[in-house]
Amino acid sequence: MKKLIALIILVMTFNSCAQKVVINREVDSTEYGKMLLGPQALSQFQKEPYKAWYDENYNIYPVDKNTLAELKKEKLNSYNITVFLGTWCGDSKRNFPRLMKILEETNYPKAKITVIGLNRKKQSPNGEEVKYNITHVPTIIVEKYGKEIGRITEEPETGFIEKDLLNILKKEFFARFF
Repeated sequence: MKKLIALIILVMTFNSCAQKVVINREVDSTEYGKMLLGPQALSQFQKEPYKAWYDENYNIYPVDKNTLAELKKEKLNSYNITVFLGTWCGDSKRNFPRLMKILEETNYPKAKITVIGLNRKKQSPNGEEVKYNITHVPTIIVEKYGKEIGRITEEPETGFIEKDLLNILKKEFFARFF
């Protein structure tokens, strides 16, 4: 009996110490309105007020089909992508839906993308941004085997997210051999 009680206490202790990650956290401030904070499911962007800007920027973006074909050839699907964004930020509102359109058209697995919402101080409730040294949003991070191989910060260097992604993958390929 004493062993059973000790086991129950031990299990309760572990359960109370486990950190619980809240997903789809939304806050509403009088100054900035609604914003998403911390880890987010992609379905959150199909709810108002996010749906309006998400759908608009998704629909108007003309993806480069040739670059998409090259991304598939370079096996974009074998990489993980983490996106830090601010639902209050114009660059995030423009570039995150564009990224998602690119990923959907390359059949990128949704399970391999992580989306973290940040407040105006570029902070999340769980501090995920610290590990990646996030200073601007959006920041799109491409990783392989847990190691960052490249990132797009705020605006793509080429002017096109898919071209910047391809440049990251090609740079990683050459880094392995040279």
